[in-house]
Amino acid sequence: MRHKETIPNNIEVYGAKVNNLKNINVSIPLNAFVAITGVSGSGKSSLAMGVLYAEGARRYLNALATYTRRRIGQVGRANVRKVKYLPSAIALRQRPAVPGDRSTVGTMSEGLNVLRLIFSRLGSHQCPNGHQVPPTIKVAQAMDLPGEAMGKIKCPTCGKVFMAPSAEDFAFNSDGACKMCQGTGKVRQIVKSRLVPDANKTISDGAVASWHLPGRNFMPWVAREVGIRINVPFKDLTQHEKRLVFAGPRKTYAINIPSRTGKIFHMNNAEYENAFAAVKDSLATTHNARAIKRLDRFYEFGTCPRCHGMRFDPTLYRTKLASKNIGQVCNMTLTELKPFMHKVLMWLPKTMHKLGRTLINELMDSIKPLYDLGLDYLTLSRAGNTLSTGELQRIQLGRTLRSQTTGVLYVLDEPSVGLHAANVAGLVKVLRQLVSQGNSLVVVDHNIDIISAADYIIEIGPKAGRWGGTIVDHGTPKEIENSPHSLIAPFLKGDAKVIVRHRPPKDQIFKYGYLQLGISHRFNLHHVQAKFPKKRLTVVSGYSGAGKSTLIMDGLVKSMQNQSKHQPLPSYVTKFNNGGLKRVIKIDSVPIGKNVRSTVATYCGIWDPIRKLFAQTSLAKKRHWRAGHFSYNVKSGACPNCQGTGSISLDIQYLPDMTMTCPVCHGKRYSQPTLQVKWHGYSIADILNLSVRDAEKVFRNQNKIEFILKALDRMGLGYLILGESTPILSGGEAQRLKLVSQMGRHQDDTLFVFDEPSVGLHPKDVQVLNHVFDQLIEKGATLVVIEHDLDVIMNADYVIDLGPKGGIHGGEIVATGTPREIAKSPKSQTGKYLAKRMHLDHLI
Repeated sequence: MRHKETIPNNIEVYGAKVNNLKNINVSIPLNAFVAITGVSGSGKSSLAMGVLYAEGARRYLNALATYTRRRIGQVGRANVRKVKYLPSAIALRQRPAVPGDRSTVGTMSEGLNVLRLIFSRLGSHQCPNGHQVPPTIKVAQAMDLPGEAMGKIKCPTCGKVFMAPSAEDFAFNSDGACKMCQGTGKVRQIVKSRLVPDANKTISDGAVASWHLPGRNFMPWVAREVGIRINVPFKDLTQHEKRLVFAGPRKTYAINIPSRTGKIFHMNNAEYENAFAAVKDSLATTHNARAIKRLDRFYEFGTCPRCHGMRFDPTLYRTKLASKNIGQVCNMTLTELKPFMHKVLMWLPKTMHKLGRTLINELMDSIKPLYDLGLDYLTLSRAGNTLSTGELQRIQLGRTLRSQTTGVLYVLDEPSVGLHAANVAGLVKVLRQLVSQGNSLVVVDHNIDIISAADYIIEIGPKAGRWGGTIVDHGTPKEIENSPHSLIAPFLKGDAKVIVRHRPPKDQIFKYGYLQLGISHRFNLHHVQAKFPKKRLTVVSGYSGAGKSTLIMDGLVKSMQNQSKHQPLPSYVTKFNNGGLKRVIKIDSVPIGKNVRSTVATYCGIWDPIRKLFAQTSLAKKRHWRAGHFSYNVKSGACPNCQGTGSISLDIQYLPDMTMTCPVCHGKRYSQPTLQVKWHGYSIADILNLSVRDAEKVFRNQNKIEFILKALDRMGLGYLILGESTPILSGGEAQRLKLVSQMGRHQDDTLFVFDEPSVGLHPKDVQVLNHVFDQLIEKGATLVVIEHDLDVIMNADYVIDLGPKGGIHGGEIVATGTPREIAKSPKSQTGKYLAKRMHLDHLI
C-alpha cells in the first residue's frame, strides 16, 4: 500500500483568469467537502464551474473515442495556466431545467422503470375472458422465451392462452399511454366563457375573441349572413343566435365588407367558422410556440376523463398487485409505498419470494435517496413540471447519490436553493455521504449552515465584478470565523447585523388595507384563506412543497392577471379582493435574454439614448449617420467580421467549438469607421466597457441615463459592465436588473411578487436586497416574497407560513404575523429555526 503516500491531497489551480478571476492560484482539498463563498458576482462560479468543472469534464471527455466525443456536448478549455490532480467532474447546477409534460417523479428517479417490471413479472394478470390469473413464476419465465412464445401465458380457469403485458406495455410514454390524452393525464378543453369574455360588446365591436385570430377579421360579416345580429350586445342575442356563434355549421357565403375609406370588398366563398372551430382550426395549423401560447388562453387543461389523470391506458388496470393497479400504486406517497411493497411480498406465493425481494429491493433502492432528502411526501405520479426548484435539485442529487461512484469531483451550484431550513440538515448529511463514498465535493453556496458544515472554506472577493476575483481568505470554518479579512465571518459567528429595515408596529401592518384570497382545492391546498397587507413586505415561507407557489403564483398572481384582462377568476379561487391594486409584476431569477446581443445597457433601457448622443456628434452628422448606425445589431455599424458579437466561433471537427475574440474589432463589436466617432472623448465601444459606477460620472448631466444608472447602483449593481452579456448574470443580478424599469414611477397600484429573490445572494447582498424592497415600498408598492432565507424572513413586515411540512403533509397556513410571532408559534417549523436565528442575534 506504499502508493498511498504519493496520492495528492489537493487540486492545484495556477493562473485562473476565467471571467473576473485575477490570475489566481489556489489549492482545493481532495476527498473533502469544500465550500466556496463570496458576494454575488465575485467569481465563485467562475472558479467552481468555469475552472474546476469545465476542466474536469473536458479531460474526461478527451479520454473517450473521437466518434463518441462528437456526439456529446463538449466543454472548451478553461482560461487557466495549469490545473493539477483534477478528478473527472460532474456538475449539479443552481436551476435544473424544468421537466416536460411527460416527466414524473417516477420517471426522473427511475423508480417507475422498476415498478413497471414489478407489475409485469409479479402482477396478477386478467385473461380475455375476465379471469384473474394469480401471480406465478411462469410469467417471468414466459417473458424470457424467444420469438412468438415470449410473454404468452395460459389462464388456469378457462385455458385461454394470452399475452401478458410486458414492462414496456406499462410505459405511459410508449405503448401503455392512455389513447385520449396520449399519456399526459390532461386534455385541452376550450372554455366557452373565454371565447366571449365581455358579453356587453357587440360582435362588430369584437365580442367574439376567437374571431380576432389571424385570417378571421371578416367573420362578423359572415355571421351576419348566417343570421346573427352583429350590432346588438352579445348578451341580448337570442339563444338560437348564440348557438350559431358557438356551434353553427361550416358553410360558405357571399359577403360584402365595407372598408374605412368607403370601398366595398366582395368575397364569393367566405367560409363560416364558429367560435369554437376558429380556435381548433388555428391550433391544428400552427407549430409556432408563440402562437400556441396565445391560443392557450382559450383553453383549460383538465384531467383526462378516460384515465382520470393517471396517464396509463385503463386496460392496464386489469393487472393487480395485492389488489392495487399501477395507477393506484403510482399515486401512493413514498411513505405509503414502503409498507405496501412489504404487503406485496407477503401476498406473493413462496416460490416467487426470491424474485419479488430482488425487484422490490431494487425499487426501494431507487427511491431511498428521496427519503433521505425529505421528499417522502411525493408520489411517483407527481408531474415533474409541478415540482419546486428545491425538489428538482434534490431528485437530481438523489439520482447522483444512488450511482455510488467514487473518485469523482462533484461541483454543486447553490444546492440550498428552494430548501427550507429544516431540509438543510438532511442536505448536509447527503453531501457528507458523497464525500464518504470516496469523492471530492465543491459547493458554491451562501447558506450559513452549509458553509459552517464544510471541511474547508474558500472565500472570493472582496467585492463583485472587476473589484472581485481574488482569494480573500481560505481555511477551516473555525479559522475563517476568526479571520479579520473575511466577509462571511460575522455571519458564521452570528455577530452581523441582520435586520436592516424599519418595520411598522404590529397594529399598523394593515393600515393601508389588504388583498384577500381564498382557494378551495388546488394541489395540496384545501380551503385556504389569506390576507396580504398593502404597502408592506409580506414573506410567504414554509417547507419546500408546502404550497407557497400554488398560493401565490396560481392563486394571487393568476387572479390579479385574470382580473386585469376582464377574465373569470381561476375555478379554484373562491374569494379575491385586489385591494384596489391594478397591476402585478412577477420578478424571478430566470436569466435575461438568450444570447450575447442582450447586454446590461440594452436591457435597462439606456442604450437607445446613448446612441442618440453619438448621432448628434459633428462627425456623425457629417456622415449623415443616425442613432441606428451605432447599434452593433445593424450591418452598417457592426464589425463585418463578427457581425457585432465581438467574438467568433470556430468549428474544429471532433474538438469542441472554439470561441475567440474577433481578430478584426478585438471584441469591440463595431466597424473601424464607427469607432472613429467620439462623444466626450469616448468611442461607442469605450462606453460599453464602462462599469455602471464609472458610467454615472460620464453621463452626469444626461438625466434619463443618469437616473437609470443611479438606480442600478442603489441596487448594488454598480460593478456591472454596460456591455456585459445578460444571460451570464446570476439569479440575484437578473432579478434586480428587471426592477430598474420600475423604479422611476409611483407604484401605489402595483403588486410585486418575488420568487426566492435571495437565490445566489451572499448575506451582505441580502442586506442590499432588503434596501431595494424599501425603495419600492417608498414608491407605494405592495410586496409579496416567496422565501426560505431566514435573513429575508426576519426583515418582513408580515409573514404567512405554510406547512407544517411538504406535499400531503403541507398545504395549511400554520401561522401568520410578525417574524417575532412566527418565531414563537408552536405550530410553525419555520418558527423553530427563526427563533434559533433570532436568539443568536439577541432579538428575543
